[in-house]
Amino acid sequence: MTPGRTHSHSAYMEWAKLRSEARFNLAASGMMAYPLSELPVRLEDLQINGPTIYGYAPLQERLARRCDVSPENVVAATGTSLANHLAMAGTLEHGDEVLIEEPTYELLLSTAQYLGTSIRRFPRKFEEGFRLDPEEVAKHITPRTRLIVITNLHNPSSALADTPTLNAVGEIARSVGARVLVDEVYLEALFDQPAKSAFHLGNHFITTSSLTKAYGLSGLRCGWILAEAELAERIWRINDLYAATPAHPAELLSVIALDNLDRITNRARQLLNANRPHLNELLDSRQDIECLRPEFGTVVFPRLRTGSVDEFCSLLREKYETSVVPGRFFEMRQHFRLGIAGEEKMTEEGLRRVAQALDDFSKN
Repeated sequence: MTPGRTHSHSAYMEWAKLRSEARFNLAASGMMAYPLSELPVRLEDLQINGPTIYGYAPLQERLARRCDVSPENVVAATGTSLANHLAMAGTLEHGDEVLIEEPTYELLLSTAQYLGTSIRRFPRKFEEGFRLDPEEVAKHITPRTRLIVITNLHNPSSALADTPTLNAVGEIARSVGARVLVDEVYLEALFDQPAKSAFHLGNHFITTSSLTKAYGLSGLRCGWILAEAELAERIWRINDLYAATPAHPAELLSVIALDNLDRITNRARQLLNANRPHLNELLDSRQDIECLRPEFGTVVFPRLRTGSVDEFCSLLREKYETSVVPGRFFEMRQHFRLGIAGEEKMTEEGLRRVAQALDDFSKN
């Protein structure tokens, strides 16, 4: 192992792949899978091999148009996780200081650790609705900070950071010569009130996203980075070390998906609109959990008032065949993350079983 690289794996992803599966899966944070049969694609539209240059032009053009940027600012990546890795690798050197929100998505933290950075944290507090607080950023930044890392919508709570707040964080970063990386993969779920990418706030912002979480298109691995042109070119070259030649059928399918995103969005919106009342019914009926209730997003992050969340999650999975994500993977052991973007009947029954498990747990 390279000196300073203390993490070579993600504990959360290991758990998600090996121990999260359940009959009623509320651990998933993304939209239920969009069926290939609903995309207007024919077998003859696909090819196995395609161009092996930096970016498939039709995909670059569609991503640029969707994000309202120039194609030179877009780096296509294999999902948001690799996009985040590439963005960090393109901006940080071994030993550089990075300031990361807490709680956050575990892969952001483990990636920074793997790259050998010096990590500082700033809090996003449950008592304040997990809001992004520029004063906390200013309190924890130092002249050595090279990158600030945040999620918007916040993962795991779905809290939204507005433009003035992001601008304020950007100015704090600029004051020490740092950049801001914003993982915006859940921002795609603001279907009725879409927000522009923070990249438009200035070249000191880098943003990442994908078609995965909000649309149920995880298998396409259609992710992207928005960065100023010089940095984007550097990231393309770094990507040669990881994914030199993309899967061309996935590129072709991603173009088709982007051309039909309105219909995919409508399906996702309808599913969330159907599931959110079931979530609210659960939250309205409980005194043993408390939870920020955003109007958007695919996940929430309740806090269990008493008892061990790990024990509750084990009971929920083993006796009630339902999974949620234990809060230890987000550095808040008294919380758990719950997804509401699954099939409606499954989600409704899973939430009912959460209530049953809470009743059962309270007797212990």
